[in-house]
Amino acid sequence: MNKQEMLDKAYKQGFDGERNVRGCAQCALAGVQDALNIRNDFVYKAASGLAGGAGECIDGLCGGYSGGIMAMSLFFGRTREEEASTKGREDKYVSFRMAAALHDTFMEKYGTVICSAIHKKIYGRAFNLRDDEQKQQFRDAGAHEREDGCCAVVGDGARWATELILKEIEEKGLKLEDFEDLSYPKT
Repeated sequence: MNKQEMLDKAYKQGFDGERNVRGCAQCALAGVQDALNIRNDFVYKAASGLAGGAGECIDGLCGGYSGGIMAMSLFFGRTREEEASTKGREDKYVSFRMAAALHDTFMEKYGTVICSAIHKKIYGRAFNLRDDEQKQQFRDAGAHEREDGCCAVVGDGARWATELILKEIEEKGLKLEDFEDLSYPKT
């Protein structure tokens, strides 16, 4: 699969995941994992509570953004074993730089990385997703049906994170195959 096909797959998997399964952070993360053929079910599980600005509270980070950061950090973050080493510090700052780049891209398109503010931009208002009536209003506004709704935001997060990962791999002279050990469980 070439780079453009990977980016397209990341977007589609993120978009379709949010439309059909829900859980914006998990769907963005899964979009990246599927596009790059790295599947880590523990990292996917760890993103569970990040949906809807974390716990559907909507005042936190957009799940498309936070899931993208998790995906990038899986590739270029530090491990506990490395945390006090020079390599650990370097890896930490690579993940910071990548998260900042994703932030800037979200800011360019959406003007924010906050879930409720993205709601306002797309739907004209924010929805309290912990209130059943407002959650239904969110659905009725096309949250998972509109081509420019939350599914697209998740798709964007997956595509942009994938692009940043591929760029970092290229700049470091690595290959995608160098990251096969990130998959878990092992197949």
